[in-house]
Parts: sequence; C-alpha cells; structure tokens
Amino acid sequence: MTIPDGIIPDGADDGWLLQEAMRELESAIHDARVAFDCIGLGEIDRAHTSAVTSRVAIDAALTAVQTVLTGAASGPAASRTVASGPPPAPR
Repeated sequence: MTIPDGIIPDGADDGWLLQEAMRELESAIHDARVAFDCIGLGEIDRAHTSAVTSRVAIDAALTAVQTVLTGAASGPAASRTVASGPPPAPR
C-alpha cells in the first residue's frame, strides 16, 4: 500500500513522525495477516508471535500519533526518536 504524495507535506514539522506511524501501521497489517494465515494452517505458535509483533507495531504508531497530537515533537529541542510512553506531566 502506498500513500499518495501530498497527504503529509514534506515541510511539516511532524510529517516524519506521521510517516513513521504509517510505516508501523503497514507493518501491523502485514503481521496480522500472517497471524491469520498461520491460524488457518494450524501454526499456533507462529500465529501468536505474529499477533504480538502486530500489537507492538500498533503501539509504536499510537505513540507517534500521540506525540504529534500533544505537540511534544515540535520545537527546536525535538529529537527524531519517539518517546516510549506518554509525555511527562507539566510541572
């Protein structure tokens, strides 16, 4: 699945983060399909592994989107890594 040009502007501050969320969701879709196929083939252990990796990819995408929504990725001090959890509470 490809995303048409112009969906996420290249000049947007958080565009790279949303692109990462899209990649993670595409990975989650793939892993969920593999899990589905493995269940049909009776390979339950492999299905479980694929389901877990799908869930991890979804969590990563959710973190990226939450980061964009809270504005934590904007500003000069923003790095190109995604935080592993919600942003810290304001003091």
